[in-house]
Amino acid sequence: MLGIFSRRLYQTHKMIKNPLVWIDCEMTGLDIQKDHLIEIAVLLTDGDLNIVAEGPELVIHQPREVMDSMNGNVKMDWCKQHHGASGLTQAVLDSHVTMTDAQDQVLEFIQRHIPSGVAPLAGNSVHADKRFLEKEMPRIVDYLHYRIVGKVMPAVFVS
Repeated sequence: MLGIFSRRLYQTHKMIKNPLVWIDCEMTGLDIQKDHLIEIAVLLTDGDLNIVAEGPELVIHQPREVMDSMNGNVKMDWCKQHHGASGLTQAVLDSHVTMTDAQDQVLEFIQRHIPSGVAPLAGNSVHADKRFLEKEMPRIVDYLHYRIVGKVMPAVFVS
């Protein structure tokens, strides 16, 4: 017999079998000490990788100084070149979404579908994304299961 809290939790969250929270991030580089998140996208799948819900795709504002200092390392000019060519650099400068706004929107989306501590973080290059999430969006990482799943991203993230 379910208690009142358990019934409400069951009614609030669809029962997704073996849920995974797929997060893909773009950063200004890979140096956790100086670089920052500039884009985040999230979707939920079941354990068979069927997409259950598509979440927010957010471009996060960073000031011009951050974007201008992107890739102080010559080896990492990839970010400056590719984010510039794709239009992401300008989109970041034009965005009004703060890091806090982005964290709140992503966390609210996940909470709407999955109870705390149930779903692991999944993604491609997920270890790098997780390090930046721990630094800049810790409430998201705290809400997820401690395990991570590194797999090829579902096709919706591949452009």
